[in-house]
Amino acid sequence: MKKIDDLIASVQSIHGRYAAGRMERETVREWVLGLGGYPSPFAEALAIAMDWFRGKHDLDAEDLKTRDLAVLKAIAEAAET
Repeated sequence: MKKIDDLIASVQSIHGRYAAGRMERETVREWVLGLGGYPSPFAEALAIAMDWFRGKHDLDAEDLKTRDLAVLKAIAEAAET
């Protein structure tokens, strides 16, 4: 359970710093892609996040950041669904 608690705390911290402009997208991308395996329901949310951050997206910076933040939020909220 501690590993899950650590994941949620980390995602919330990353989300907050990125939303506030204190973290670059590339740092967030590297962090997401470096996450290990987690059990369901987090595995599904992480797979979506990894696919999202691996891809190239033709969005303006504001829309890209909005989508990035939504993907991060989905990881933190995975246990609530």
